[in-house]
Amino acid sequence: MNQISNEIPVSREVKAEFGSFQRTFEAFKSANDQKLREMETRLGADVLTRAQVDRINRALDEHKQRMDELTLSHARPDFSSDSARHSPCGREHKAGFDLYMRKGVEQGLHELESKALSVGTSADGGYLVPDETERQIDRLLSVASPIRAIAGVQKISGNVYKKPFATSAASTGWVGETAARPQTTTPTLAELSFPAMEIYAMPSATQTILDDAAVDTEAWLADEVQIIFAEQESLAFVSGDGVNKPKGFLSYTNVANASWTWGNVGYLATGVSGAFAASNPSDALVNLIYTLKQGYRSNANWVLNRNVQADIRKFKDANGLYLWQPSLQAGQPSTLLGYPVTESEDMPSLGANSFSIAFGDFKRGYLVVDRLGIRVLRDPYTAKPYVLFYTTKRVGGGVQNFEAIKLLKFGVS
Repeated sequence: MNQISNEIPVSREVKAEFGSFQRTFEAFKSANDQKLREMETRLGADVLTRAQVDRINRALDEHKQRMDELTLSHARPDFSSDSARHSPCGREHKAGFDLYMRKGVEQGLHELESKALSVGTSADGGYLVPDETERQIDRLLSVASPIRAIAGVQKISGNVYKKPFATSAASTGWVGETAARPQTTTPTLAELSFPAMEIYAMPSATQTILDDAAVDTEAWLADEVQIIFAEQESLAFVSGDGVNKPKGFLSYTNVANASWTWGNVGYLATGVSGAFAASNPSDALVNLIYTLKQGYRSNANWVLNRNVQADIRKFKDANGLYLWQPSLQAGQPSTLLGYPVTESEDMPSLGANSFSIAFGDFKRGYLVVDRLGIRVLRDPYTAKPYVLFYTTKRVGGGVQNFEAIKLLKFGVS
């Protein structure tokens, strides 16, 4: 989990958990400092002290996970106050979709299809969810999907989003006031293509639940599919191979940053296979920051999993201050060397030649493409007595600026 949008209020439960999180971090610092003192005065830290540091480190992760879960729970959709209630077409669509979800009655949606192009059937059947339901699913995904929360997002109505970029800039130069202006060369343009791939979920419900008037079918659907969508797309945005799914930023050709060229993702090596250097381990992190140009550093994020984050929590600077710091406000990310940390469990743990840490301006570096429309096909036959809801969404993704993202390789070179 990562940065929480300002439009999502922080609940009392999140604030309480945040207080526990901060107290646990203070206990972690005290225990880790004790371990370091023991290592200086003895040949090694006491076994009990090491165990205490590890236990508190795990407790920090557990507090963070509970805060994420509470924040996501607080972001659950509330359709009762949506503006669509005041739109005749919106009310008709909501009523027709609710009847389709509960009873499989398609008449209302068929009538809307004849009036407008906003609702329709595909070759496989099914109907588009109401606009507000789609917005709420997207809102939940922006909280639950780590990379989506920090990446650039583009809505499209077609199947492919194409973005031009210049492979060579137009020539320029200085001239005197009355000097001749030589003709300049024109820039060379190429094109990046981001196809939208289909992702699906198939939540199930009993007819008894659907018949219960107190059950909000739209909220239930949004809640069910966001978990599956978030898990699948988060993995694809990190390591997807681009075949029937988005292409993850780790799946592009990785090259040593000194040899970086457009179309590749640059990396720095720690110099040690599967680990940080034994002395001054944080130097690799500082060096990685400055592989980015200044314009990208101002909006940069760290991306790593919780295991790697647990190791980094122990790092200090020359003044004895911890490089990793908990956020000062509930709902905001922790920081590392002053930059926000985005925790993604799909990033690899430390291993030989692993790319376990990414750093960059993901808003400019990685693009998520969403095709408008989430479609639902009701299936009451396949898994009786359960009713299946085959729900599909089209999503694409890939690197759009190869200068904006850098990797840390845990290898010799």
